[in-house]
Amino acid sequence: MRFSAFNSVLRSVGPVVIGISLGFTLSLLSVNWTEDACYLDGGEGDDVTVGHDGQLRGARKPNSISTLNDAESEEDFEPRIVPYKQVQQSPPKKVFRAKYISTELGMRERLFVGILTSKNTINTLGVAVNRTIGHHLDTVVFFTGTRNRKVPHGMFVVSHGDERPIWNMFQNVKYVLDRHVHEYDWFYFAQDDAYTEADRIKALVDHLSMDREIYMGLPEEFIGGGMRGKYCYGGFGYVLSRTLLLRLQPHLENCRNDILSARPDEWLGRCIIDYTSTNCVSEYQGLQYHHYELGKNSDPSREQSEPFKKALTVHPVSDPEQMYRLHRYFTEVELQKTYDEIAKLQAEIKNVSAVAFEGNRSAQWPVGINPPFEPKSRFEVLKWEYFTEEEIYSCVDGSPKCDLRGVDRVDVADVIEVAVTELNKKYKPVLHLKKQQLINGYRRFDPVRGMEYTLDLQLEVVNQNGHSRSVAKRVHLLRPLSRIEIIPMPYVTEATRIHVIIPLTLQDRGHVDRFLEVFASNAFETGENAILTFLFIYDPVEAQQVSQNDIFAGVKAQISTYEHKYPTVKVPWISVKTETPSQIKFMDIISKKHPVDSLFFLAHVNTNVNSEFLNRCRMNSINNWQVFFPVHFQDFNPDVAYHNQQHPAAVDLVKEAGHFDRGSFEEACFYNTDYMAARSRMAADVQENEDLLETLDIFDMFLKYSGLHVFRAVEPALHQQYSYRACNPRLSEDIYHRCVQSNMEGLGSRSQLAMLLFEQEQGNST
Repeated sequence: MRFSAFNSVLRSVGPVVIGISLGFTLSLLSVNWTEDACYLDGGEGDDVTVGHDGQLRGARKPNSISTLNDAESEEDFEPRIVPYKQVQQSPPKKVFRAKYISTELGMRERLFVGILTSKNTINTLGVAVNRTIGHHLDTVVFFTGTRNRKVPHGMFVVSHGDERPIWNMFQNVKYVLDRHVHEYDWFYFAQDDAYTEADRIKALVDHLSMDREIYMGLPEEFIGGGMRGKYCYGGFGYVLSRTLLLRLQPHLENCRNDILSARPDEWLGRCIIDYTSTNCVSEYQGLQYHHYELGKNSDPSREQSEPFKKALTVHPVSDPEQMYRLHRYFTEVELQKTYDEIAKLQAEIKNVSAVAFEGNRSAQWPVGINPPFEPKSRFEVLKWEYFTEEEIYSCVDGSPKCDLRGVDRVDVADVIEVAVTELNKKYKPVLHLKKQQLINGYRRFDPVRGMEYTLDLQLEVVNQNGHSRSVAKRVHLLRPLSRIEIIPMPYVTEATRIHVIIPLTLQDRGHVDRFLEVFASNAFETGENAILTFLFIYDPVEAQQVSQNDIFAGVKAQISTYEHKYPTVKVPWISVKTETPSQIKFMDIISKKHPVDSLFFLAHVNTNVNSEFLNRCRMNSINNWQVFFPVHFQDFNPDVAYHNQQHPAAVDLVKEAGHFDRGSFEEACFYNTDYMAARSRMAADVQENEDLLETLDIFDMFLKYSGLHVFRAVEPALHQQYSYRACNPRLSEDIYHRCVQSNMEGLGSRSQLAMLLFEQEQGNST
């Protein structure tokens, strides 16, 4: 029933629905789907025509309503076929990552200092300038026309090869623009006969706006008066901003060709004024460029004028001695200012702490110094050392008492002197105190504050009437930690190949098996960038019997076994014959067989070498700068350390198991170039005394015949098993004594040796 009703409705409505759908379909087919015409010229707008009514005629928009005129224009429309081209993706650009964060972020240093010197004065006034400002400023460059063959140590000298003053000034500015204009904000130039107060010149540029065109110094009129403006007189130096130099850069060549002048400072002033319209000023933004002209034979200690006390630069300086006197005077002035500022800050802290919740108890002593270190366990408690004026009761070697000598003696004397001086400041003019003796002295090093002292002094007190009396006074002093400085070091990398050199004698053969096993697991299997080389040392008798009985035949067989086990590894070996094995003698042979840039690690066969130490060897050995002599950790004699106990398979780095052997200098990391340089300096003394090759070791050679840093530090990653060292009596007395001392200290700790003696005495008594 329902189906018949639905069928009847469909018959009546169906033709209408089909007709409407067919109409919409035909209307859509009559529409042209094209892009909008948007060109008014004939370049690529050929599809657009202008009708008689002045309107644009072309393809109709898909959603627009067609008109009769549009229909007529569609008959002239010709579709344009655009061929498809596949887009080729270019390889991604490699992103450049700067070596330092400051480079990537565009951070610049604050001040560049250029000192104008000459061939005749660089070794006198130039050295004096470097010693007075070099440690205060980051970058100091000395510019000269020509220079001597020997450049003073610690100075960066740039020579232009010409003595003409104008040419040198042009080259100086060009050098700065080519190399440093994007690294610094301010550039200060001065002559070597001018003293510069480094801290004041830094404070001046720190308060100036870096984006301004500033030419600052002592303004002077141009010679002749025809030139308007003022230049900065070179005798007292001048400051140039980076912005000014960048604006001057495109015109520098024109200045060299067009401007004629007799003085370099005047030439530079003309160039700056002509092309930047910037005159020299002595004051900017309320900041003054103070200077002072020094008279002949004047004594800086007698100068009391205010311009002299405020001066940034002093000129002219006649000789280095006068330069040092000026530096001493201004250093004392700045030091006194610092003391006054400290006293002022301490007074303010006391005033503020007086109104605090805990009152004056909240203020630490000394005022303004960090509070004392607070230990978190009994193992962190700081130890006090007891001392007198002659002895100290805390010795390096563990003795209960030893003589007070060296820097310790100077330190104690200085502290006592300071204590008496401060007491006199407190009680003068009523009382005058003199030291009679030090009763007790205590000191400890606080890593947060510095060295603390407690002194019990026996003093003679004299009043204004001349009466004297002896009293005991306890004082507390603190030598605070000074400002930490970051010392610039040359760049090193952990990718350097290390040549590990192992000297072997007849007595060392028994340790080769364990050494190769440890070295293979730490270097061969991990692909460490290191080459192992053995040095076989024969005496004359052993060398004659090599063909019949080679004492190192077993070692060579072991080497071949490891080379077969690790096909990519080659272990070279060198044979030498000598009656007296000497480090310098066999290093002469090894040095000649390796490139000059080789990094050597001279080790002992009883040493366990791992990757951690090899990396530190690379980082601490710096070519033409530093050599590294690590202090290895040596195990005690197991019969002493583990008396009546089972010997452990592995030894931990604890004081009961061993010690850092400070008497051993067998391990060393150094570059071949550094060794060759020190060895060449030693050659003259060797001609006079050939025994030096046998009586000196490499450590003493670097100390005496090289200007390098000899870095010596404990190395936990360098572990050595116990072995008795055969001390060569033919070596120097110091080297032989160090060897004997090392053998004695390597037996065991004091408590372990004392226990053995106690057991021995108990056995004898029974």
